[in-house]
Amino acid sequence: MPPYENRYWWSNDGLRLHYRDYPGPSERPPILCLPGLTRNARDYDDLAQRLSPRWRVITVDLRGRGDSGYAKDPMTYVPLTYVQDIEGLLGELGVSRYIAFGTSLGGIVAMLLAGTARETLMGVLLNDVGPEIMPEGLSRIRSYVGKSNTWPTWLHAARAVAEANGDVYPQFQLEDWLAMAKRLYRLNSAGRIVLDYDMKIAEPFRVPGNEAGPDMWRALDGLKTVPTLLVRGATSDVLAAPVAERMAGMLEQGELLTIPDTGHAPTLDEPAAIAAIERLLARIPAEPASG
Repeated sequence: MPPYENRYWWSNDGLRLHYRDYPGPSERPPILCLPGLTRNARDYDDLAQRLSPRWRVITVDLRGRGDSGYAKDPMTYVPLTYVQDIEGLLGELGVSRYIAFGTSLGGIVAMLLAGTARETLMGVLLNDVGPEIMPEGLSRIRSYVGKSNTWPTWLHAARAVAEANGDVYPQFQLEDWLAMAKRLYRLNSAGRIVLDYDMKIAEPFRVPGNEAGPDMWRALDGLKTVPTLLVRGATSDVLAAPVAERMAGMLEQGELLTIPDTGHAPTLDEPAAIAAIERLLARIPAEPASG
């Protein structure tokens, strides 16, 4: 039996969306894990298993990823729609207090959630993302998102992932690349290994100016008094060091952790990240959480 339950909820526009629910005590707020642009709930499996059953952990497939439905309108693949989807999930679960962990795009969603209802957030982890995205990172993301590849074996897929990400994780070995490939890809009905997301998530990037979105510095201000862990890869091309330092300076309860020899984005399985997450969670007061 897996250490989680597969569960589903419905979006406002009729999409069936998926999440994994790892059990934990009801007297603590649950941890809601939000993945990056092309990633899915599987990215957080190691973290969730490490924290459960001390904490209830909910890992989400955003629309168009993993086991969540694909949107009829690709222009709904934007952060404000993801926020609406997550608010729907929290409402269905009856969760009034929670902790948000967000990697990259997931961190943007977490900041926007803070802007809409900051009193519900008890703690936040922002993994290698901030109110400003470096142009180099944005160009790199545009260069690969929405471009489909298929592979005959998991080893072929792992080698492709290694070629694309070797500079991000220079310490990775073959088993690490295989594990990453199995988070990124799935086996299709023809027996080929394919990326596990809707290629149309790239379409909003083609609209000039659409990447700017709302004022994210204002959204970050919603976390001013919330216990927050900022994690940055030392060689990140998405979150610049000066931006991360400015963020930390804005947050009264913020901690900035830089992971050496790592780009965008840290896995959160690094020893320093594991220790920092424990420090963050130690600052979260126990509160009733239904659902």
